[in-house]
Amino acid sequence: MTPTTGSTGTGLAAVSTALLAMSRHLEVRDVLKTIVASARELLDAEYAALGVPDDHGGFAQFVVDGVSDEQWKAIGPLPRQHGILAAMLHDEKVERLDDVRRDPRFGGWPRTHPELSDFLGLPVRDGDETLAALFLANKRRPAEGGGGSASCGFTAEDEELLTILAQHAAIALTNARLYERSRELTITEERSRLAHELHDAVSQKLFSLRLTAQAAAKLVDRDPARAKGELQQVAALAAEAADELGAAVIELRPAALAEDGLVNTLRTQVKVLDRAHSARVSLDAPYLKALPAAQEEALLRVAQEALHNALRHSGADRVGVELARHGPGVVLRVTDDGKGFEPSAVRRAGRHLGLVSMRDRASGVGGRLTVTSAPGAGTTITMEVPGG
Repeated sequence: MTPTTGSTGTGLAAVSTALLAMSRHLEVRDVLKTIVASARELLDAEYAALGVPDDHGGFAQFVVDGVSDEQWKAIGPLPRQHGILAAMLHDEKVERLDDVRRDPRFGGWPRTHPELSDFLGLPVRDGDETLAALFLANKRRPAEGGGGSASCGFTAEDEELLTILAQHAAIALTNARLYERSRELTITEERSRLAHELHDAVSQKLFSLRLTAQAAAKLVDRDPARAKGELQQVAALAAEAADELGAAVIELRPAALAEDGLVNTLRTQVKVLDRAHSARVSLDAPYLKALPAAQEEALLRVAQEALHNALRHSGADRVGVELARHGPGVVLRVTDDGKGFEPSAVRRAGRHLGLVSMRDRASGVGGRLTVTSAPGAGTTITMEVPGG
């Protein structure tokens, strides 16, 4: 049956929507979920799944759509690379079956597994590398004609659509992997920076503390008043060292974004910083719906860098963090009442205080970062990210 112009337009719009959805995410897990959901919706299947193979005959990741969380837990462990799944991964060809249960390679499934009948699957490949196996089952509205066998719900047109989707899925998945590797490198670089800061700041303070304590010990008998002053200096140095260590621990501690969400993670860190520093640190953040993982991570890291700058360099008495909806997107502001600076002078001097890193993080998720500051007038770091 030849599709009408209207149905062709509808099909192209659906494909376009699916491809745009895949290209919108940067995290590998988000990309995998979007691929599966897009494939299931595009081909009107009851179930869809995608498995990323590991090197041990199993799957490093396996994402499903059409199965509830309760059903998925009841099914049990991830499947192994066997039967039809292995064929897609190793034979590198499309599998379109009218009933997967009648195929000689079918090895059964757990008791709680949903019943699958008609089946369409293929490998997701990037050049010579097989990235994943993508498959659909139980087409809900089998088309009349279309080149497929009478008993098979999926048609040749479905196969062609899924092939196009898989080609773009390979691009999206490869880009997401590159992004995650780049982020890991950035994290490594940040940890190296923190190690240098710990050495330069905390170690020096501890060395000064030791010398001051030794001076106090020598003065305690012949000049008690001076010894008392030296001991007060010991206390001040110890407090400063504790502040430096507290801030470093906050930055090194893995943020529980996946479990706690952006607002709760920020709230926890602000509370710890408020206790560790003499400046008053506060958070104003109403309830926000979850954002894409990449945006949440970028917002958190920019907030951490801005807090780091304010608490260590500004001499502020108060530092405020604000997170709020801004139209369809979200805006983050970190404001301090410290000594401020002239942004253009800082750039000319090459002392960017992490501003380059923050701008890169903002632009990396489609957002923008602005800095408002002047000598004696405090500083405000603003990051805006667009809506989904």
